[in-house]
Amino acid sequence: MALPTKRAMLLLERVTEMVSHSKRVTRMNGWFKPQDIAFPAGDSSGGGEMLIVTSLKPRSDFPFWLEMPISRIAIVSLAEAGRAGALKAAISEFILAIIFVFAGEGSGMAFNKLTDNGSSTPAGLISAALAHVFGLVAVVSAGFHISGGHVNPAVTFGTFVGGHITLFRSILHWIAQCLGSVVACLLHQFSTGGLETPAFSLSSGVSAWNALVFEIVMTFGLLYTVYATALDPKKGDIGILAPMTIACIAGANILAGGAFEGASMNPAISFGPAVASRSWDSHWVYWLGPFLGASIAAIVYNNLFIKPSTHETLPSSEI
Repeated sequence: MALPTKRAMLLLERVTEMVSHSKRVTRMNGWFKPQDIAFPAGDSSGGGEMLIVTSLKPRSDFPFWLEMPISRIAIVSLAEAGRAGALKAAISEFILAIIFVFAGEGSGMAFNKLTDNGSSTPAGLISAALAHVFGLVAVVSAGFHISGGHVNPAVTFGTFVGGHITLFRSILHWIAQCLGSVVACLLHQFSTGGLETPAFSLSSGVSAWNALVFEIVMTFGLLYTVYATALDPKKGDIGILAPMTIACIAGANILAGGAFEGASMNPAISFGPAVASRSWDSHWVYWLGPFLGASIAAIVYNNLFIKPSTHETLPSSEI
């Protein structure tokens, strides 16, 4: 049904602004070129939600291994925040982050209490790895059908780079995950009578750049496993094992890197303890490393192993 003239003019003006913005972005980064602008027509009363989607197509003159796998970038109105699906997914991520961080961080605090601060021993490292494996299997399984069970801003970023989640939902996930981590750490401080919540830190002899490489490599392995077992359309029955395989690689990475820089692979699980303990030394490593590792894994897996014909396009109803 046709839009009223005034509403149509306003909508056309918004679309023109977004096209202009998209072209400016394209000139800046050189990765994409505008492909189309799509928006649903509202009803004649003007009561329908306005949704603007900018679809960007990778430049064809770049080598395939340099093409970003993002299928499109979604830009939405503030009315999108009221959609039940996006809010429910964010609430799920918030709850899952509390559960996961409470278990993972709590295992270290409990081990410290039982062994008089012996969490840096081999037994403490194994204890931390097991706690994170058990916790991750549980929360990924519990949230997979609601929000994807990311519980990790790096996982969310990796799925965004691969075109499996919109920017709007990604931002909601990041906020929920970080808030959940902070709440879990504050709950620990209260329930333990004020015990210190240990923040992630570098071991002696390990520089920030050493730790950055650790985080990039470990998060690459984590996201590669996520893509292979949970996101690849050809995964078949192996998808049933996704929570277990994802948790196993996380636990193995903790055993590999925990003694050097904590083996975070998850900016949220580093953010909560940093807020609770007010310790921000080299904190940037635990954001930049996981985000770089996640984006590299998404680009590599999408371009090498997911054919364009089998890529599950993100439907506009999911934005």
